[in-house]
Amino acid sequence: MTIPNIFSVGGLYYKTFAQNLTTNESIILTNGPASNQVLQLQSMIISNVDGTDSADVTVILYKNGTGYKIVNNTPVFPKSSLVVVSKDNQVYLEEGDHFSVIASADNDLQAICSYQEIS
Repeated sequence: MTIPNIFSVGGLYYKTFAQNLTTNESIILTNGPASNQVLQLQSMIISNVDGTDSADVTVILYKNGTGYKIVNNTPVFPKSSLVVVSKDNQVYLEEGDHFSVIASADNDLQAICSYQEIS
């Protein structure tokens, strides 16, 4: 596994990803096992688009096949958002790492992630 030296960057790409969440565990951001890059997750926001009901969210960081829960069954209230990752607590995904998300209700929650691809 190669970890790029981020002080001698060959490429830096800013990206945003959005997805509706379901009760099935879904990978929302992944860094492939031979990508030769690191992903710097700068923000992850979970929004509840349901007008009346709360929904719970679980966010899992997988490193070397082991899952680490960043939030676990945390409620997101109707018409509100939960900031899971921000510029104050950025997370780097090395090769083979990924984030998965599980919601307690289908299509009540949406995830928006802003990140950098660094190579």
